[in-house]
Amino acid sequence: MQDSIFIGGGGPEYGDKQELALKYANRHGLIAGATGTGKTVTLQILAEGFSQAGVPVFLSDVKGDLSGLAKSGSADHKLHEPFMKRAATIGFDTFAYSAFPVTFWDLFGEQGHPVRTTVSEMGPLLLSRLLELSEPQEGILNIAFRVADEQGLPLLDLKDLQALLVWAGENRESLSLRYGNISVASIGAIQRRLLVLENQGGAGLFGEPALELRDLMRTMSDGRGSINILAADKLMAAPGLYATFLLWLLSELFEELPEVGDPDKPKLVFFFDEAHLLFDDAPKALVDKVEQVARLIRSKGVGVYFISQNPADVPEDILGQLGNRVQHALRAFTAKDRKNLRLAAETYRENPRFSTEEAISQVGVGEAVTSMLQNKGVPGIVERTLIRPPSSQLGPITTDERARLMAASDLSGKYDTTVDRKSAYEILTKRAEDAAKEAEKAEEAVEDLEPAAREFNAGRRYSGARVPRSTSRSTKAPPSFGSAMTEMVAKELSGTTGRRIVRGILGGLFKGR
Repeated sequence: MQDSIFIGGGGPEYGDKQELALKYANRHGLIAGATGTGKTVTLQILAEGFSQAGVPVFLSDVKGDLSGLAKSGSADHKLHEPFMKRAATIGFDTFAYSAFPVTFWDLFGEQGHPVRTTVSEMGPLLLSRLLELSEPQEGILNIAFRVADEQGLPLLDLKDLQALLVWAGENRESLSLRYGNISVASIGAIQRRLLVLENQGGAGLFGEPALELRDLMRTMSDGRGSINILAADKLMAAPGLYATFLLWLLSELFEELPEVGDPDKPKLVFFFDEAHLLFDDAPKALVDKVEQVARLIRSKGVGVYFISQNPADVPEDILGQLGNRVQHALRAFTAKDRKNLRLAAETYRENPRFSTEEAISQVGVGEAVTSMLQNKGVPGIVERTLIRPPSSQLGPITTDERARLMAASDLSGKYDTTVDRKSAYEILTKRAEDAAKEAEKAEEAVEDLEPAAREFNAGRRYSGARVPRSTSRSTKAPPSFGSAMTEMVAKELSGTTGRRIVRGILGGLFKGR
């Protein structure tokens, strides 16, 4: 039974095997390094290793390169000779080209099976982060979710939430008495943010059938774990949507999976590429949530590996929990870069053979500074490591090859068609229609009554005396010129101007004294 994943060769001649022990793989990890230093290939070979060991993997394909995992490498590739030479250098005697079981996913349903969740499952905290809401707006969203729960209004897709917000605005006076102030302006701001999300294609994320977590944790008949690849090249145009979706998925795994303690190998390994997008401008409550999930999800058998250009992109409380590390080159062009380089080097267990800080700045493409957890979870001594070559194709597969793999997938057809069952939108629409019909019936009933009955229902009473109608002719004699002038002066004195005149006269009199 395989108990470790071969990463590459270290030591003076790169002949010392550097391996990741599977029993410590759920202690999380970090892959860091500047652009073009080999992070994507490291991610690829780790995914291959976990799959070969029977561990399912979930990763996001930001650049489109990782689809090559579904196709075997080839001796015709331009890097075949360098790959074979490196395999010999690091003692990778069993190196051979191979394809791996891949399942493609896509929030937009274009390059993979559609991925959906419901608005209720996303929850108000993550949805507020996704919509970039202010604190008062987030409060209104929490009220909307509370009302939906109390009144049995399922929130499945965006139109459900939009309809509920409209209803909340129409009933804000009664809701404000119980839950606090509900501003029409704040509801309007939330609706505008939902419109922006729709324009970004985010509406496709919400609905049914929702993703079943067990479809991410499949093991193939040959014992290899499924590699789930989320197409993220188009998704990166909406970084907030990308980060929030992955955080939601991580939270769902934490909430749904049972406790397993310390298994011999992980139940799932989750790679979070472009990790800085998760933490950029994130509120403290969200960062605390990520830190809590990262700390506790280990006992669920899930390993989380963050991938970013610089370790400083990850908050310190979370960085301290990432035990398995692959650090590619960091370039120090500024004072801040040099500071980050020094801080990155200080997090490793020193190797007397070389300076960790110098090694991080000097390693070439395909080479890294590595440290893996060893016996009893103790960090291993840092080592300069040549990363092993990938067995699968380096680079993307074609569109036709992707389409064929999707059609042959066991999940083909399961998530393709949206199901729109009765939810908040339909329920609130029915309520509004029923209320309109009742009002119409009431109006028709009033019109059908006799005039006397209508007058009675309107609450009008007659004393018997009639008020004479006004006529164009007046029996009153026209006023004289003197009386008219007197009346006009009296009106002026009783008005604002008159009061000012009087105050002026009285003021002058008192000053004269």
